[in-house]
Amino acid sequence: MKVLAILYRGAKAATAEPRLLGTVENQLGLRPWLNSLGHELVVSDDKEGPNSDFQKHIEDAEVLITTPFHPGYLTADLMEKAKNLKICITAGVGSDHIDLNAAVKKNVEVLEVSGSNVTSVAEHVVMSILLLVRNFVPAHEMIERGDWQVSDIARNAFDLENKVIGTIGAGRIGYRVLQRLVPFDPKELIYYDYAPLPDAVAKSVNARRVEDLKEFVSQCDVVTVNCPLHEGTHGLVNADLLSHFKKGSWLVNTARGAICDKDAVAQALKSGHLNGYAGDVWNVQPAPKDHIWRTVKNTLGGGNGMVPHYSGTTLDAQARYAQGTRSILENYLAGKPQDPQNIIVGQGKYASKACECLLLLLSSLTTDPVLQMANVKAVRLHSPIL
Repeated sequence: MKVLAILYRGAKAATAEPRLLGTVENQLGLRPWLNSLGHELVVSDDKEGPNSDFQKHIEDAEVLITTPFHPGYLTADLMEKAKNLKICITAGVGSDHIDLNAAVKKNVEVLEVSGSNVTSVAEHVVMSILLLVRNFVPAHEMIERGDWQVSDIARNAFDLENKVIGTIGAGRIGYRVLQRLVPFDPKELIYYDYAPLPDAVAKSVNARRVEDLKEFVSQCDVVTVNCPLHEGTHGLVNADLLSHFKKGSWLVNTARGAICDKDAVAQALKSGHLNGYAGDVWNVQPAPKDHIWRTVKNTLGGGNGMVPHYSGTTLDAQARYAQGTRSILENYLAGKPQDPQNIIVGQGKYASKACECLLLLLSSLTTDPVLQMANVKAVRLHSPIL
């Protein structure tokens, strides 16, 4: 069979560091194994336009592997051309680059390596919050320029202690963010999600649920976005919602760029309504060189914490999602059942209610609140809600 992998190019870094498994050069470590079984592996970062490697090889590929960091966007039109395609694997978490309805229609399975980068992303969220609140980036840029004017930095630097911090989405990443914020002694941790956390889980981080989104953001000094992208969350953080944010609050988005309205966020930052915006996800990836999020600043010339999409692709995360990708392939080749939590679209249907019932049953069999939540949240990430 032909396996097509659309990965990001690592260049010299990938040659020097073989643990950069998610790159074109290191190919998730799959080539020796797949070649030994007689399968063809095509790996490229060329994914744009009708003459790209992606569009040429998708026509007869049986397996598509791609990542959230350099996604091959598999539209319904491309799905029609993919006559041999049987399974799409996301080496990481998040399959919004695939038209899932078309996958159901064409009987193409969609899987991802669930949980492979949740710790990595949660740590990045906390880092991003701190660099905004402490006004870190302008301070570092001042040092690089050779300047030393402490007052220009301190006038917009704050403590995280005694702030209200909230997460939109309290799944595996959102919950881990709350866990990591507890030691900073915030005034309060709050969350917005379609359903409440189990009582024991919420109590473990002393988090309060707010059911109305506008009321939620109006209470927060810091808002972090940790929900999946789908029809219900596309453009969720728009001009109207931003008008309900506290003046001078900070916003962090490591979920998906399209959850936040690009221009509305930029305007809120330029006007001073937002004091800072940080994250690593963009509505188009790679982001165009003139993307406004690259350069937009607050009224004091700071408040920008944007970076390339790398929070979930640390070397540790790459080891996990490379191994997970191979495990999914091994199951596929052997005709074995896939791990239910990895299944986004099964054969001709979305992940089944039977899987949800099983996971809810598993949660009832443990008294560990974190394990309860991990089981239940596994089926929530791709539901048509937060």
